[in-house]
Amino acid sequence: MTPEAPPPGGPLAGLRVVELAGLGPAPFCAMLLADLGADVVRLERAGQPPPRPDVPDRRSVLTRGRPSVGVDLKHPDGAALVLRLVEEADVLVEGFRPGVMERLGLGPEACLGRNPRLVYGRVTGYGRDGPLSEHPGHDVNYLALAGVLSAVGRAGEPPVPPLNLVGDFGGGAMLLTVGILAALVERARSGRGQVVDAAMVDGAALLATMVFEMGALGQWRPERGTNVVDTGAPYYEVYETADGRYVAVGAVEPAFYRAFMRGLGYDEATMPHQGDRASWPEVKKEVAARMRSRTRAAWLAIFDGTDACVTPVLSLTEAPSHPHNRHRGTFVEVDGGAVPAPAPRFSRTPAGGDVAGGPT
Repeated sequence: MTPEAPPPGGPLAGLRVVELAGLGPAPFCAMLLADLGADVVRLERAGQPPPRPDVPDRRSVLTRGRPSVGVDLKHPDGAALVLRLVEEADVLVEGFRPGVMERLGLGPEACLGRNPRLVYGRVTGYGRDGPLSEHPGHDVNYLALAGVLSAVGRAGEPPVPPLNLVGDFGGGAMLLTVGILAALVERARSGRGQVVDAAMVDGAALLATMVFEMGALGQWRPERGTNVVDTGAPYYEVYETADGRYVAVGAVEPAFYRAFMRGLGYDEATMPHQGDRASWPEVKKEVAARMRSRTRAAWLAIFDGTDACVTPVLSLTEAPSHPHNRHRGTFVEVDGGAVPAPAPRFSRTPAGGDVAGGPT
């Protein structure tokens, strides 16, 4: 029997998407859809000033896999062009502040009026209603309001923003993408489109469901850096090595913990009890001192082949060349630099498309 040939494009091949260019979560969502094979056209704001040499130009970031066209949305002809594209589209993605699209004549009522099957995806920070809906903000603000930021950091130190991964890309872009795909599945049954409204505050809170539930059950201490996965435990930490590099340790299960402690030189008689929370601060100091006695490479050799859950903390430039990442093709080279490859993997309709694509 001849194996079935994979169809052209990814699993979203044939899906037409109109993206209204913006920053952060909306373009990341559009990038994911393009990675998965959707035919995405990115509508850039026409007449933008050239980037200043002293300010990073983020307009060229997250734009892979899709062409772009300059459009003046404030001009009647520009809005009319968007509506014509919407008539033939499956999805629209926008990330403007509340009310902007409506003032442009491109809100859900206008677009769904042209195409009742359209899935209209939109993402904001605080949401489209509520006391803060009109306020500006960034990832750190949304995490703070969602209660998430308060839990990230070390004991006795201020909260630490986890880059802008949790609000912009996790709570915003990923939840918007899930919502769009769910609406497309529902449309296959009903024949009707709808609005998908994602807010980064809502999404960030949702991502922290486990922590909120553990807190409600009395299984999560409110003090930062005192729990298992927030650097409170000595077996879930990042340690500096003798050469100024770092290793990450995630030896949570008892068998993994014992493997980690044995690698550090403890035996069953001297090994600190894993569940003794009162001893954690002192054990961490002792483990940190032992870790600083050898280089990162030396520790990796000691723990190689064990279940200690010890890995190197790789820099952004180191990660693409790690043997595991090279084997998996986790990164691809574009214009001489390494960028993350499309994910996840599909057995029959491989994702990827033109990851080297971008504005034209």
